[in-house]
Amino acid sequence: MTKYKEKLPKSAAGDIFILTFDRMRRYEGTWHLERQLMFPGYVFLESEDREVLSEKLESCGLTFRGRQSLFQVGRKEEEFLKRLCGAAHHLAMSRGVLHQGSPRITEGPLMGMEKRISRIDRHKRLARVEMMIRPDNHYIQAGLEITEKII
Repeated sequence: MTKYKEKLPKSAAGDIFILTFDRMRRYEGTWHLERQLMFPGYVFLESEDREVLSEKLESCGLTFRGRQSLFQVGRKEEEFLKRLCGAAHHLAMSRGVLHQGSPRITEGPLMGMEKRISRIDRHKRLARVEMMIRPDNHYIQAGLEITEKII
């Protein structure tokens, strides 16, 4: 990520970042809060003009591996990710309860997004959140601690 910030002019890419999320992991007998990459191997480049960005990347010698070098994030995806991660580009840990088998988020960025949670792993304290933006749904992982189960 730093090589992009050093080599690309501000006119080509306004903001360069990666997205991360909090998760809890248990080792050495206690729970630890860890920060992990939401999309491993992806660097997000914010730009007003995709063609200018592509030209500047090539002229600076920043090449990509694989068939397709740049992926454009749609407006709805961008709004969804900004709502979850905010200006810090980080998805904080959420907390909630299970009420008759359905999640109710009491605090954190997943509040109000209960219908998007497709799976909860209570042992790993992770939720699988559906982006529901394109016809082929994508999922992201988010830290979710279920503190209580109400029957």
